Amino acid sequence: MGAAAAWLGLAILVVAWAGGMVARATTTESVVTNPRTGLAIAGFDPVAYFIDQAASPGREEFELRHRGVTWRFRNSGNRAAFMDSPGDYEPRFGGYDPVAIGRGAPTPGNPEVWLVWERRLYLFFDRQSREEFTADARRIVMQADARWPDVRDRVLSR
Repeated sequence: MGAAAAWLGLAILVVAWAGGMVARATTTESVVTNPRTGLAIAGFDPVAYFIDQAASPGREEFELRHRGVTWRFRNSGNRAAFMDSPGDYEPRFGGYDPVAIGRGAPTPGNPEVWLVWERRLYLFFDRQSREEFTADARRIVMQADARWPDVRDRVLSR
């Protein structure tokens, strides 16, 4: 019975470990990137939205490579904060407009049309999209969450 229990425990650990690997792989988001420069969210500092409550361009001397793209930051402190916890600062849905994602369309957000809602950064195609989002954010996020896996797969297959 002791050996059977040990094997069962080992099997549970392996399944839990493999499940964690699958969860990480399926949650990786494609990040809106400028195709000419390779900069994530057009070079805007993702931390500044939270710290300064502003869309602020990052600086070349404060760059960081993360998820295969280059992120820029206004200063070394913002870069360090992002390095410590990128998930806290990355735009939701990789910077794609959540209203458009909810409709099944991978529409890049504009880093100058943004909103922090429930401690997450959202970028929008235009002000009208942001207004639609603010009118019923919870419903729109639920729709976008439901559609994002398919939309993300289309983005990644390009």
